[in-house]
Parts: sequence; structure tokens; C-alpha cells
Amino acid sequence: MTAKRTKQVLQFVVSVALVAFIIWFVFRQFASVSDVLDVIRAMSPAQLAVLALAAIWNLFTYWFVVVVATPGLSVPQAAVLTQSTTAVSNAVPAGGAVAVGLTYSMLGSWGFSGSRTTLMVVVTGIWNNFLKLGMPILALAILALQGQPGTGRVVAALIGLAALVAAIGVFALVLWREEFAARTGIVAGRVASAVLRLVRRPPVSGWDLAVTKWRGRVIGLVRHRWVALTLTTLVSHVSLYVVLLIALRACGVTDSQVGWAEVLAVFAFARLVTAIPITPGGVGVVELALIAGLTQAGGADAAVVAAVLVYRVLTYLLPIVVGAGTYVYWRRNRSWHDSAPPLPDDLAAPSPHASTDAH
Repeated sequence: MTAKRTKQVLQFVVSVALVAFIIWFVFRQFASVSDVLDVIRAMSPAQLAVLALAAIWNLFTYWFVVVVATPGLSVPQAAVLTQSTTAVSNAVPAGGAVAVGLTYSMLGSWGFSGSRTTLMVVVTGIWNNFLKLGMPILALAILALQGQPGTGRVVAALIGLAALVAAIGVFALVLWREEFAARTGIVAGRVASAVLRLVRRPPVSGWDLAVTKWRGRVIGLVRHRWVALTLTTLVSHVSLYVVLLIALRACGVTDSQVGWAEVLAVFAFARLVTAIPITPGGVGVVELALIAGLTQAGGADAAVVAAVLVYRVLTYLLPIVVGAGTYVYWRRNRSWHDSAPPLPDDLAAPSPHASTDAH
């Protein structure tokens, strides 16, 4: 067995063991299986219908983020890409990295160049992280206006604010000064070359030109689409939160027990916890963070556990099932091959020191 294969097996075993321990801990500490099932069975058909509609809408929302960030990509293509990569990210150890690789494969098969794919991956990643870091700050501000910020929440929000400011600062420097972007490319190239030497591969070159060219394209994309990118990303994040809120209310966690702003705070901080990919899709870790936070906020144990499990079925397991189907469709469909249109001139905005290409 190769070292890479051994590492993958070890990651899988550790993930399964951790998830099993978290499940055991949740049902031992918070509520019994029978109590949780009683809460779920008590949901009305109308509540189940509203939950299903919210979950379906949540599936749709990220398609539009990808369309905005990938000029020339159609909505059906964005649907296949998003659902397939989400399924991989949720189901496979180190799934985030595997999903990025699948993104390059899928977009490449449709005629999108590596640079255009990188543009989409990086820009959507930046906007998603901005929102993840910004939501706890927003939640804290709302709670403060309601008179219940809490010392721990203030500290966590200040940490999130510092991280958000740092991330925006680095991004702004890369876009503001071409020299900074070129130096970033040189440093990244040296690191990549050092890693490649370990596996006896030739060093990379020209990363300074690649980064400055990418910078030009980011400037073009952000200049023309930053409003649409921000709005669609915000809708995607809020939609995920709304599914959780509806699940809580359907399972009997009332606004007097846990207000919508408290739910938003717990949701936002739980997403920060999963920034480090301990398990695929944060399975187990997300559930524990949400259950602990919502029960501490005042929710009944059995109702909270039931709501979180319903929420995760709709936002974690459902995308895996849908993504399996879209992946098969991508493998069999040939009509989209090499169909990518050229990047519009007003969005390309390449550096004057870099060459241009059609895609």
C-alpha cells in the first residue's frame, strides 16, 4: 500500500471513529433516540412541505454564485458542477481538495481553461470566506441591539473581525499593486518548486506572470460583477440558515426559547468551527456545535437534536444523493464538451505583461 493510500485510509478511519463518538455523545448527553424520533414524527405535513421547499431552494442558490463567477457558464452546467463537487466534498475524506480537482476536470471538459477555473475557485472562495467571517459579526451586532451580546460572543466576534480585516487586506494588496501580485507569484512558485523537488519533478516557472494575469482578470470580474457576486453569495448563506431556522420551529423550538438572532449566531459560529476540515463536510462536528449552542441558548434538548438532524439530512445528505446523479450525467453527456465561449474582453482585463488567450 502506498503512503498516499495509507493516509487516505487513516483519514477515513479517524473520520468514522470521530463521527461515531460524536453520535454516541449526543444521544447520551442531550436526548434519547426515541425522544428525537417522537419529535420528528410530530411534524405536520405542512411543516414537512415547507422544509422540503426550503431545502430545494437552498440547493439552487449556489448555482447562481458559480454562474456569476464563471462568465460563459450556463445555469444547467452550474447545477451539474455545483451538485457533483458538493457531493464529493461531503462524502470523501479531504473532500474539499478532491472537489477542487473535480471542478478543474469538469470545467476543462467543457472548454474552460485552467486560468478561468482558477479565477472562479479563488473568487468564490474569497467571497464565501468573507461571508463566513462576517456573519458572526453581524449576529453579534443584532444580539447587542437586543441587549444580549455575551462576553464569549464578543471575543469570538472580535477574532472573526480581525481575520476578516486581514483577509480583505491581503486581497486588496494583490489587486491594488501589480508588483505585490508578482512577488506573491514568485514566492508561491518557489514553494511549489521546493515541493516538486521532493518528488523529483521539474520546478515551475512563470508564476509571477500567471498571478499578474489572474489579478487582471479578478479586477475585470470584480469591477463588473461584485454586486451580483456579493448578493448571490449572501442569498446562498442566508438560505442555509433559513433551513435550520425552519427545522427548529417545525420541531417545536419556539422564538421565545431561542430567538432568530441567537439561531443566526450559533449557525455562524458553527460554520467557523468547520473551517478546519476534520471530517468530510464537517459531519459530526457541525451537529455537535449546533446542538451544544442551541441547547445552551434555551432550546429543549430533544427538539434541538431532532431539528439539527433534519437540517443536516436536507443540507448534507440530500446534496450527496443529488450530486451522485449529476456526476453520472456529466460522465455520459457529450453535448457540452468544448462549448465554453471566449471570455468577454471587458472581463478579461489582462496585465499588459502577460499574454492573452481565448479561454
